[in-house]
Amino acid sequence: MNGQYNVLFLCTGNSARSIIAEAVANQLGKGRITAYSAGSQPRGGVHPVAIEVLNKAGLPTAELRSKAWDEFAKPGAPEMDLVITVCDRAAGESCPIWPGQPATAHWGIEDPADAMGSPEHIQKAFTNVMLLLQHRISLLLALKVEALDRLVMQTAARKIGKD
Repeated sequence: MNGQYNVLFLCTGNSARSIIAEAVANQLGKGRITAYSAGSQPRGGVHPVAIEVLNKAGLPTAELRSKAWDEFAKPGAPEMDLVITVCDRAAGESCPIWPGQPATAHWGIEDPADAMGSPEHIQKAFTNVMLLLQHRISLLLALKVEALDRLVMQTAARKIGKD
């Protein structure tokens, strides 16, 4: 490992779940990990309710943007130690070949962007996703990810996604 543990959260649209995961992981893992997010078919913008929920939680959002996952497979991109898919569609898609063969895990989470109903109901869906990701990322960080080898990390991260 290069001194900084890099985690990439993947989803199809990279507008809600993976973006929220990136923001939460960077806040909780400050100084220990650097989190990124991307999508196989990025929507080109971050969902406004995701930004609203992250801002309410006091998390920085200025640097968040929807981007394609191939941005992280190009030469010169940060080398990932762990790649986590957070939606079912991305888990079944063919991912790029990641330099360095990072550990992988799947944390299936319902898309809050699919929530229907009142603005309050939709905001609650986004808040619930953020709370679930905070819980899972806290469990991941409790493992001292930077000290684990790839196989142990992959097994542990996959187990967290089943909780």
